[in-house]
Amino acid sequence: MLGWPVTCYTIESRAACHKRDSNRIALERVRLQGRAKAFPFDPVDGDASPTAPYMAVMTPKHLGQASALPSSPDEAVLDYVPNPRPGRPYLVRFTAPEFTSLCPVTAQPDFAHLVIDYAPGDSIVESKSLKLFLGSFRNHQAFHEDCTVGIGERLTAEMKPIWLRIGGYWYPRGGIPIDVFWQSGPPPEGLWLPAQDVPGYRGRG
Repeated sequence: MLGWPVTCYTIESRAACHKRDSNRIALERVRLQGRAKAFPFDPVDGDASPTAPYMAVMTPKHLGQASALPSSPDEAVLDYVPNPRPGRPYLVRFTAPEFTSLCPVTAQPDFAHLVIDYAPGDSIVESKSLKLFLGSFRNHQAFHEDCTVGIGERLTAEMKPIWLRIGGYWYPRGGIPIDVFWQSGPPPEGLWLPAQDVPGYRGRG
């Protein structure tokens, strides 16, 4: 969709306005067509037909359609799609700064900042399905350790990445913050692994 209004609010005649807008549209179409030659996977001028090779084998379960929030993590269905850049080590990072679950004893809400890093194998996790999965913990009662490690283990078991780690930085309850860390094993050699950079809780410090 082109990024300007077609309604004119100047003293120009309507014909002049239409001519000017037509020229802009033509220039934008030429620009997009040139971009498409450089980046053949991009849709051009509203044409969303998939052209990337991995798109041909994708059958998204959530992306591009309405999906209700699952009532529990067990009911959530994670969607995995082919790795678009196989055969090379790279890192994918997901950050969920407002993750929520419930205390298994008091049912009071718990809050965490989650950081998930992984090096893809044959597949990657589709981000909308991951968002729904993480959101399904909103009414799930479990300890911090169970939530954090369980998320990492499920992603690892289903996606089978080369490597995965998760950091759960939980906000304090009862005056004690709890941070939970889990990884599937040592990271592969040569992988660019940025620090998660979530500061420790300092309270009034």
